[in-house]
Amino acid sequence: MGVLRAAARIMGRISTFRSYQFVLLVAAALAVVAFYYFGSEKQNFSSTTKRIRQTQASHTSTNRNDADLTLDTGLPRTPGSEEQRGKDADAGGEAAESGASLAAHQHYHALMMFTKVDKSRSLQDKFRVAMLSMVKHALFQDGEVLVLHFVSDQASRDLGERMLQECLVDATFKYEVQFHDVLLLTQKLFPIVEAMQKYFSAGSGAYYSDAIFFLSVAMHHIMPDSLMRIVQLDLDLKYRTNIRELFLEFDRFPPGAVIGIVREMQPVYRHTFWQYRKENPRTRVGEPPPEGLPGFNSGVMLLDLKEMRTSVLYNQLLKPDNVAALADQYRFRGHLGDQDFFTMIGMEHPELFYPLACGWNRQLCTWWREHGYGDVFQLYYRCQGPVFIYHGNCNSPIPEG
Repeated sequence: MGVLRAAARIMGRISTFRSYQFVLLVAAALAVVAFYYFGSEKQNFSSTTKRIRQTQASHTSTNRNDADLTLDTGLPRTPGSEEQRGKDADAGGEAAESGASLAAHQHYHALMMFTKVDKSRSLQDKFRVAMLSMVKHALFQDGEVLVLHFVSDQASRDLGERMLQECLVDATFKYEVQFHDVLLLTQKLFPIVEAMQKYFSAGSGAYYSDAIFFLSVAMHHIMPDSLMRIVQLDLDLKYRTNIRELFLEFDRFPPGAVIGIVREMQPVYRHTFWQYRKENPRTRVGEPPPEGLPGFNSGVMLLDLKEMRTSVLYNQLLKPDNVAALADQYRFRGHLGDQDFFTMIGMEHPELFYPLACGWNRQLCTWWREHGYGDVFQLYYRCQGPVFIYHGNCNSPIPEG
């Protein structure tokens, strides 16, 4: 009996030891899984994109599997160090293939102003229409990422993050979301654009808060050099085609062009240049297309930041003395910010601009038809060809469908 009890005690200790070993092995395995899952996610997503993904996951877990969610919101994996990739290559080349895949990723950057949206139900409704229609039609290839930039105040950012959870949930492409603080950007912009504000702002002087309306004019100075192309878009748009096609227009820029933009579809600059037109009755300035120079509309713009940085002519035109000289030459005073500046320099230097087809910014506003220009309005307003983007400027209703 004594021998049996001793044997039982020994077996119990062995069993306890094996159980303890098993627990340790399970704990170690869970730690490895947690490290690779949570560690990689921390590196792969911006804070905003990660919050949106997490919220979408909680909202859609009942009817969408993890594979679908990863496809919708995942970003390229961050490659390891050169040393680690070398070790992995020796083990089978998986990391080398991952690095090659990352190098193939192409980012398409689009920026929208998103300030004071929290105070305006109208802006919220417009933003929802814009984003839902963009997502509906957007198609990107494997290895391509749409980067959505929003210039925002804090209250609007909080709202925007919540709205994007709804608007991006059905996205079938990879994307990233970045918010930029409007106060920090204004701080950088003001010294560059202060001198031009008195010519192109609604007020009579240069207001600090107005500087943000000239963001596109000087974006090449305040964005990092690694950002070489960006599309700037108004909120009151409705997309009817794949936005990726818009980015392909960059490749059609002629030498010397730095900005792609659509002409203005109202006689606003026929009115604004009235004094210059009176003094120069044979001018093309302010005349309707195709022979005239009707000016530009800034609702959709392609900004080649790399070319803007290297263009001697464009950067000379930003200097206060040159802005003043052109404004005096054309007797110009406007109130539409960057749009006015681009229109004015475009009268003198059209080679800086690539004229986008009117269908990329089909403006719907008819205000000037009822305010003194009904006889010539249709000469400006007509737009032949397919409509890719509707622009509901001056609160114009946008067609359904």
